[in-house]
Amino acid sequence: MAEFVPVGPFDIVIFGVTGDLSRQKLLPALFHRYCDNQIDDSSRIIGVARGAMEHSAFLDLVKQSCSSATDSFNEQKWEKFSALLDYFDIDATNEKADWEPVKGVLSQDSRPRIFYLAVAPRLYVPICQALGQAGLKNAGARVVLEKPIGSDLQSADEINKGVGAVFDEHHIFRMDHYLGKETVQNLLILRFANMLFEPLWSNRSIDHIQITVAETLGAEGRDAYYDSAGAVRDIVQNHLLQLLCLIAMEPPNSLDAENVRGEKIKVLRALKGFDDDNITSETVRAQYNSGHIDENRVPGYVDGLPEALKNSRTETYAAIKTEIANWRWAGVPFYLRTGKRMAKRRSEIVIQFKSTPHNLFGEGHNQPNRLVLRLQPDEGMQLYMQVKEPGPGHMSLKSIPLDLSYARSFSAVKYPDAYERLLMDVVRGNLSLFMGQEEVRAAWAWTDDLLSAWDRADQKLEYYAAGTDGPLQASLLLDRDGRAWWQSEETTA
Repeated sequence: MAEFVPVGPFDIVIFGVTGDLSRQKLLPALFHRYCDNQIDDSSRIIGVARGAMEHSAFLDLVKQSCSSATDSFNEQKWEKFSALLDYFDIDATNEKADWEPVKGVLSQDSRPRIFYLAVAPRLYVPICQALGQAGLKNAGARVVLEKPIGSDLQSADEINKGVGAVFDEHHIFRMDHYLGKETVQNLLILRFANMLFEPLWSNRSIDHIQITVAETLGAEGRDAYYDSAGAVRDIVQNHLLQLLCLIAMEPPNSLDAENVRGEKIKVLRALKGFDDDNITSETVRAQYNSGHIDENRVPGYVDGLPEALKNSRTETYAAIKTEIANWRWAGVPFYLRTGKRMAKRRSEIVIQFKSTPHNLFGEGHNQPNRLVLRLQPDEGMQLYMQVKEPGPGHMSLKSIPLDLSYARSFSAVKYPDAYERLLMDVVRGNLSLFMGQEEVRAAWAWTDDLLSAWDRADQKLEYYAAGTDGPLQASLLLDRDGRAWWQSEETTA
């Protein structure tokens, strides 16, 4: 069984507590960790939002959030958990805001005091300034910032500078929940705890690598944010680049946050950039039209936008070919893609090895080995090997996976989701699964280069039907190299 190590008492103040992130992820995560006895009864969970709400109404909101996120809601645990909760109606950007009620419920010792900013990035600096001016920062104070950190390198620098004026760098936790997924963390174990793979983990044995984050959902409910961001800022700049870094980084000296971050920064700085010669041939930007998902017709992206945005050219899909300019990876293409309203919901990494140098078994019997890492919907790993199909008188080969499914292999183990795990790491002060300032800067520098190249080339916006795997041009991106996107057989929408 999984062992849940309790954390010490802490206080957490969640700004934007009535928003989707808090209701769907943060509040249920804290409740689940409380149910597993990781959270002490003396801890405090304080919600802050702009809007008057009675204490009883806040408890109802939290209970609804927690009960809808579990199959077996524990009423007894809820009664004890609810005693940890408070709510305050505060406009954190108002210089005259009264913080005394919040001070009154916070512990006065040096226990960890966590400020979770589940709000728009433009509010990060004003809220941190207000916290500093109100004297709410104690010795154990730390702040959590949700991705994306800004919308480009300049805005990211402004946020980091403003937040850094109040909180030291080692007290700033930049959240990317993908880094809390079991399979993502297992990348480090897979690479650095198994000698089997390290000798193969380079351009000597690997042909190419694919990273896919596909969603069946559209941009509903996030119109204003998404139309100003698009697929590149929303997913590529953080999720995809973080996965790429963990795959490609050199072994760190230790799992200390600075060592891990340092190796990831080296990867980001070595990423191939874009110019007028390669931008059109090595990238695809697209937007979904109306189509069908699970036999239900769904509207196109612009169909659900306000009238003022009906001519939007925001990409809901991006496919990118890039390389890493170092000795380990030179010549190995990394294919990245993400999209909304795709045929299936899946996040996976495909590491395709080179074919054998000489084919002993005839035409069609030289399939390469592949290591497939599934992040969702069913976390696990598959290593595809060539085996002989049973039968006399012939030599027929078939690619069969050695399969590790978390759901099957650890069926008796209840393990935390990404937000649960990362929240406990914040309490412990463990920064290893959070992005550093220079890491954010390097990711934005590469992303800005891509977006600027798109603007200079006036990159054509392709279209794809909702419920498909993206535009034809994305398939041609690999086809020109004699490759194809991996089609998972087990993922479901």
